[in-house]
This record gives sequence, structure tokens and C-alpha cells, in this order.
Amino acid sequence: MSAASGGAQGQPRQTLSVPDAVGIIVGLIVGAGIFGTPAIVAGAMGSEPLILAAWVAGGLFSVIGALCYAELATAFPSPGGEYHFIHRAYGRSLAFLYGWARMTVIVAGSIAVFAYLFGDYLSRVVNLGAHSSAIWAAFVVVVLTGVNYAGIREGKATQNLFTALEVAGLVLIVVAGLVLAPAPAAPAAAAPAPGGGGPWYMGAGLGTAMLFVLFTYGGWNDAAYISAEVRRRERNMSRALLLAIGIVAVLYVLVNVAYLKGLGYEAMARSDAVAADLLKAVWGGTGEKIISVMIAIAALTSVNGSIIVGARSNYALGRDWPLLGVLGRWDEASGSPRAAMLVQGAIALALVGLGAIRSAGFKGLVEYSLPVFWGFFLLVGIALFVLRVREPGAPRPFRVPGYPVIPAIFVLMCGYLLYSSLAYHRTHALTGLGVLAVGAVVLLFAGRSKRIAS
Repeated sequence: MSAASGGAQGQPRQTLSVPDAVGIIVGLIVGAGIFGTPAIVAGAMGSEPLILAAWVAGGLFSVIGALCYAELATAFPSPGGEYHFIHRAYGRSLAFLYGWARMTVIVAGSIAVFAYLFGDYLSRVVNLGAHSSAIWAAFVVVVLTGVNYAGIREGKATQNLFTALEVAGLVLIVVAGLVLAPAPAAPAAAAPAPGGGGPWYMGAGLGTAMLFVLFTYGGWNDAAYISAEVRRRERNMSRALLLAIGIVAVLYVLVNVAYLKGLGYEAMARSDAVAADLLKAVWGGTGEKIISVMIAIAALTSVNGSIIVGARSNYALGRDWPLLGVLGRWDEASGSPRAAMLVQGAIALALVGLGAIRSAGFKGLVEYSLPVFWGFFLLVGIALFVLRVREPGAPRPFRVPGYPVIPAIFVLMCGYLLYSSLAYHRTHALTGLGVLAVGAVVLLFAGRSKRIAS
């Protein structure tokens, strides 16, 4: 008997409507990145038409990926999401390594990163001393873990509220840039050439630009982890994914148009806080306070969404491996994997504590995880082809249109972004490999315990 049948207490129920799913997905995608990364993309691409083309391309790539994920999520619905797809396509060992990476770095690290971001901005309003950011970050992790521990109803209501506030903030930026901002002053002199004293990303090119565009679009893939809980998922999962990405893509393009119109290309490309600069140009010091609140809300939205989906991938891992069996318990009353959620919260708190000691550690966590993330993303894309061959008779309520061309484009793009992330981060990728190496050691013990259990 597997842990899946023996260790779980209850099973996920279909409790999420399309608006609920859209709220969770939009909240997962729209994070603090859109308040800063457009400047990097602008500098890397070098002209206004290319900037907008990059953001449109990011939306199209996300739609292509969502079509692939919609087929996998409706054919093989599971709270394990990508872990489950990799398991079916490649076997349990590779799936374990992916689940391990998500549990220890990818999701818990994201929770800690965005909790710290919230702490940084709230500390400007209420400073709690030398470790104010860490204290606020720990507070957010504890409170939002508690909210989601109470149940999926509480978690989704919180996410819907945060998402509505976050989207309203982006609409405010669009209005400020397109309607209220004064005409930007003409640059006093020509921009310096790349390498001549400008920001590091000036003239960096398409690869760097798309890494940051797709980092800002990132999160839609985590919708796979709620596929087992969406009502009438055979029809509604693809609708929720495409609707959410469509909303985000329109907002992102409009926000970039607003930055360009309100600041001008040169000021946008060289800004280290592009949203703050725009609102300051419109409302002065009040605008800076508004952007601080908006970024804090965006951080809360990302933390809460990551808690929801991260606990579900940890649940799937514990369900399949007796060594981690405590994670594989689903609580019927709350509609959530409570044990997995508590373990995830503990790991995130440990990372927050590490950040209090080494404040530069969290930017590194994002950088170290990108090559691992794109590597497994590539494997999920290939898994669609593998499962079409291996399980041709499986019901597929949604099939990717234009197969095999559309999935092939997704796979090729993932391969290119894996290469770009390795080229960009270079030696930082070794840390991600180190995490996988530790996971391989744990896998040996997990495999032994499974043989003993059987």
C-alpha cells in the first residue's frame, strides 16, 4: 500500500469557482516584480517598440505554456501539480527531486523573499529596530500560514481581497502615467553607451530581458496545484488559466505604456524604482507612500498564494514517500493539507531567520532557484509529449490546439531560458545543484524506508 492510500486523511474537494481560481492565479502572477523589472527590460531591449514587444511576447509565451498545463491538469488532476506530471512521465525519483527543490528553496524561498519585501516597506511606516524587516516578515509568515491552516475558504477569501487591491494598484499606475503625469523632460544629453557608466543591464539584449519579463509573469504554472479543487475542472481549468493570464498581460502592457509616457524612455530605463519615480512625478511625497503600500500589498498577495500552492506540492510529496509521510495528510474539515502547511511555514521562518543574519541572502535565493526552476519547467513541457505516447487512452477533456507545434514552441523557449539563466547566473547555479544533491541523499533514505514499509 502506498502512502497515497494509506497516509492521507481525506482528499481534496472541488470547492473553487472560476473567479476563485482566477483570483489565486492572478495573485500568484502579479507580484512586486512589475514595480521594478520594467526598467531592466527597457534598458536591455533599447527602444520603446521592442520593450512593448517583449511584454507582449511574455504574455504569448505564458498563454502557450498555459495551454500545455491545461491539458496536463485536466487529464491528470492532482494537488501535486507539476510533481504529479513529472512522476507519471519520468518516475518517482525525478519527481522526488523536484518536490524536494520546491519544498526547500523554490516555494519556501519565495515566501521568505516576499515576506521580507513586505517587512522592508512596512518598516518605513513602523520600524521595530535593527531587525524590523525580519520581525515583520516572520509575523506575515505566521499570520498567513495561520489563515490558510484554518481552511481553504479563509485562504481564498484573503487571496481574492489582496488580488483586488493589487490590480487596483496597477490600474492606478496606468491612470497616473497615461492621464495625470506631466510630459517628461527631454534628456539633457545622449545616453552613454553600454559599459560607459550606465546600469549593468543597458544593452544586455533579448535573453536577459525575457528572463525578467517571464520572472514577472511567473506563477501561472502553480495553478496546476489547485487543479483537483476547481469545480468542473474539465472545462473551467483552462478558462481560469487563460482568463487570468489575459488580465495580467493587458495590465502589464498598459503599465509599461504608462511608465514610458509618464517618465520617458531614458528615465524609465535608468530608474532603480520605476513605479515610485512615476507616482512621485504625479503626487510628490504622497506618491512615494502610495507605492510603498502597493508593493507591500503585492508582497502579501505573493506570500499568501505561495502558501496555498506550496503546501499542496508538499502534501503530494508526503503522500508518496513514507519518510515524509507526515506531510501527506489532508484535513477534511479545513479542506487543506495542514501538516504540510505547518512544515512549509517552519522552513520559510528558518529562511527569514537566515536573512536576519545574512541580509543579502534572499536575492541569492531567487537567483539560485532560476536554473532549477527552468530545468524542471522544460521537463514538464516534454512530459506532455511523453504522456501522449505512454498514456494515449487517458481522458483529455482539453487538448493543446496545434499539437505538436505549440508544445514544441514551449519546450524550445524553456530550453532557451534555461540556457539564459545559466549564462546569467553562472556560478550561482551551483547552489541549486547543491540543493538537488542534498535531495538525492534524502532520496536514498526515502527509497530505503519505502522498501521497508512495503
